[in-house]
Amino acid sequence: MTILIVLLCILFLIVLVSAFRVNAFIAFLIVSILAGILLGIPLNKVTASVEKGIGDILGSLVVIITVGAMLGKLVAQSGAAQRIASSMMNFCGEKYIQWGVVTTGFLIGIPLFYGIGFVLMVPLIFSIVYKYKLPVIYIGLPMLAALSVTHGFLPPHPSPSALVIQFKANMGLTLLYGLIVAIPAIIIGGPLFSRTLKAIPSKPLESFVPADMPEEELPGTFNSFFTALLPVLLLIGATVFTFSENQNPAVSSFFAFAGSPTIAMLVALFVATFSLGIFQGKKMGDIMNIYGEAIKDVAMILLIIGGSGALKQVLVDSGVSGQIALLLKDMDMQPLFLGWLIAAIIRFCVGSATVAGLTTAGIILPLMVSSNTDPNLMVLAVGAGSLMFSHVNDSGFWMFKEYFNLSMKDTFKSWAVMESIVGIVGLVGVLLLNQII
Repeated sequence: MTILIVLLCILFLIVLVSAFRVNAFIAFLIVSILAGILLGIPLNKVTASVEKGIGDILGSLVVIITVGAMLGKLVAQSGAAQRIASSMMNFCGEKYIQWGVVTTGFLIGIPLFYGIGFVLMVPLIFSIVYKYKLPVIYIGLPMLAALSVTHGFLPPHPSPSALVIQFKANMGLTLLYGLIVAIPAIIIGGPLFSRTLKAIPSKPLESFVPADMPEEELPGTFNSFFTALLPVLLLIGATVFTFSENQNPAVSSFFAFAGSPTIAMLVALFVATFSLGIFQGKKMGDIMNIYGEAIKDVAMILLIIGGSGALKQVLVDSGVSGQIALLLKDMDMQPLFLGWLIAAIIRFCVGSATVAGLTTAGIILPLMVSSNTDPNLMVLAVGAGSLMFSHVNDSGFWMFKEYFNLSMKDTFKSWAVMESIVGIVGLVGVLLLNQII
């Protein structure tokens, strides 16, 4: 009966979000309170459980997500992203321009949130298409595949960052494993798959092609690359150092401090404020306005993450998580595959990769712990599953359709299939890594 209540509550969450279009945060609150009552938590403790769940998860993530949004916004508005893109194009040449595009999408996608990256990169895609007279989907899909994979697999993006916290994984190690898994997923779902889509008719709307910033107003190439990738460099650097044999305690302490996600993001933002802001002639007030606008971009994401934490805490406090773990263990299914499968099913029903990943976390966590599954790999398995089956209930589906001026049929043939390819390749990569490490 307990398991049935949980399944019905998750189904109710899916119906609220997908069928009735209820805001995901509100839906999480409603379902969390309802689940707490039905699962026998005393009425006077239900709200305390919900509040604890929200506080626990947001306490570790607010700085990472908000500061990451500020950095991404400044990278976009300063022209650093445009400089990175143009540098990649000049380096690759027309013959290898598709690989230049996908590499650009990957590099841009690491520091930028998906929505910001999409809107920023689409004009670049269209400008390349118009300049070189190339098929639009052939050029555009690889870049967007890279953005999607970084959004689903790699910290400091919201869902993988939240999963790292919930699974008690290592942020830097997850990022390293994520890079190993992400690259083949991008290549197969992007450049290779898009070669089959050259015949899809698409005439991008010219209104989506704004004028580029003048070359003389762009920051330098090194400055643009270094600043955009600084959080990644700090996280990876600190993680690599922990594997070195000769470690001075004082130096180890420093790298542990500097390599923590909060400090890495703050250091990167501080550097960017000067390198892409003050030193480029911007006033501090204007830079702060950019940061203020960035907060608006991620406010709802933070609330959704908080809501998912509430549901997870209710499951923990009711004791049902342990029962779910026992039930799932009886299914004799590989935990990494099971985490991927649950996330994929929820993604299909709800449409949000973030909601799918975070909802799965509360269900799969007890099994992950009891089976001693690598938490870093579980983050990636759930992240890969959360990218599966994008269709009409996913905002990314409609953004792609409208920006590229496609029919529904062609959007399914291109975007929906690409998202499923990267999800499947991601799972395969995680299972292979699990055999090696």
